[in-house]
Order: sequence, then C-alpha cells, then structure tokens
Amino acid sequence: MPEPSPTLKRRGRLFRIGAAFVVLLALAGYLTVQYVTGGRGASGCKVVSGGSDGAAYEFTPEQAVNAATIAVVGTGRGMPERAVTIALATALQESGLHNIEHGDRDSLGLFQQRPSQGWGTKKQILDPTYAAGVFYQHLAKVQDYAKLPLTEAAQRVQRSGYPEAYAKHEPDAALLSAALTGNAAATLTCAGLPATTEAAGPDAVRAALVRDFGRDALQPAGAEVSARSTPASSAAPSTRTTTARTVTVPVVADKSPAKGRSVRQRGWQLAHWAVANSSALHIERVSYGGREWTAGNADSPWHPAAAAGSGGAEKAAGAVRIVTAQ
Repeated sequence: MPEPSPTLKRRGRLFRIGAAFVVLLALAGYLTVQYVTGGRGASGCKVVSGGSDGAAYEFTPEQAVNAATIAVVGTGRGMPERAVTIALATALQESGLHNIEHGDRDSLGLFQQRPSQGWGTKKQILDPTYAAGVFYQHLAKVQDYAKLPLTEAAQRVQRSGYPEAYAKHEPDAALLSAALTGNAAATLTCAGLPATTEAAGPDAVRAALVRDFGRDALQPAGAEVSARSTPASSAAPSTRTTTARTVTVPVVADKSPAKGRSVRQRGWQLAHWAVANSSALHIERVSYGGREWTAGNADSPWHPAAAAGSGGAEKAAGAVRIVTAQ
C-alpha cells in the first residue's frame, strides 16, 4: 500500500490541529462557566416573579449591582416603582446594565448619556449613582410619565434613534423593579461567588450602603449593642456591627419623599440590595423577616431563618442582617 503524499500528510496534521483547537476552545468555555458559577451549574443572579406566572430573569453580578443602585436612587428620590421599571428598561437597552466607557459619539455609562448634551462630565456619567439620578431628574419632568407606555416615557428622556427598542425589556425590568424596590419579597437570589477586584468585609458593606442609600437615609440602631459587639464606623451611622463579620441594618420608616412605602418594603429592598452586591462585597448570608439567603447557588430560594440565636433576634428587632466572608 503506497504511503500518503506529503500534501495529504499536511492536511491530516492541520485537521488534527484544528480539531484539538476546537476541543481546547470548548474546554476553556466550560471552565469559564464553571469559574463564574462555582461549578454549580447556576447563573450569577436570578429574579423571579412574586406571583404565580413563573416569570424569571437571569443576569450577572455586575448587572445586579448596577440594577440595585438604579432602584435605590429612584426610591430615594421618591419615585414610584413604575419609574424604576422605566429606568431599568432604559439601562438594559442602552448598555445591558453595564457601566461602559464608550458608545455612539460621546455616549457613556449605564444610560449612554452624552457630556456634549449637558448630561454631566465624563466622570459624573460613569458614576452609576449620578447617572441614575440625572435620568430620574429628567423623567420627573415628563408629564404623566407613569401613565405613558414605557417606550414613550423612556424616549421622552433619551431621544433615541430606536425608541421602540425599550419595550422589549419591560418584562425583565418589571421583575427587577419589584424585587429591588422591596415590593416583591424573597424573589432575588445570586450565587454570591466572590469577585477578585472589589473590597470586602463589614467596612466595605457600610461604605456601599452609604454610597447608595445616603448617609442620612438609615437611622442609628435603637437597641443597645451587646458586649461582644463593636460600633460601626462614623462614616455610616446607620449600621452597627454585632460580630467581626456581621453588619446589622435596622429597618425603620422610610424618610425619603416616597409615599406609601412600608417598613417591610424598605427591609426587602435592603435585603435584596445586599444579595445583589454579594459577589462584589463578599457577602455570605443575608437575613430579614424570618427568611435567609445563603451564598452558593443562584437557584437556591430564600429559606426560613433559624428561630433560635441571632437570626430570631434580628427578626424581632426589624433589621437586615448581613454576614460577610471576612
């Protein structure tokens, strides 16, 4: 039997190299997914409907942090849940809820706002808290925005070349809004896998609370801290530390201009905010209202908190209890 020609040999080698490359790409993709999900087969974060329709939306930890900030800024300004839904749908369309440093012409950030059009400086627009605030500032000037179709309300603010595009994000934005305003309890979960580039620990949690909720938005603890406790730093008078890894946030009446927000809604907003920030801040456990979330799998639901110990005490005290990894 004659030997294969040199050309055939080369083709065979190229085929084997190509096949090996495809296998390596597939393996790299698998390992990336396993790293992101911790090998648990779960997405980063997931929000589900508070009703019986089975609606759900899966998203990344980065998107969760940005969505939580947008929601907190909205409620802090006294905006209703509908306004938060409009803002989230707009950010989903404009940036995919990523704080990007590029866009059409000089567009930037979550809402693709343009410095040249008076939205602020580049530095301001790339600050999610500022970007959300200026969006709501413009939305509030739209007459009867809450009664308009979402795409029309968003377009009145954005002046987009594709105004119809906002509508497709409304279902997902509504799920996020219900959870992140505290109107739908125990509906948001995240795998909580620690990020590698963010600060962690109680001090980082307190700083992030002040960043999003404001220094004056949360009240000092009314209950006396036990002998084992250490006081929170003066930068965040709204919290107290009950162990080296725990931040306890008392849930009190909302002092924002929002009307009709209950203590329960505020508590669930704080709890869902903590879960949304769990990867960035290395949060392992969040408890509120007799329910508890534990890092590990985005598909794991909130479960009943232990009746005994500090979990029961925090339920009675009306507080959100955040336990960090360090």
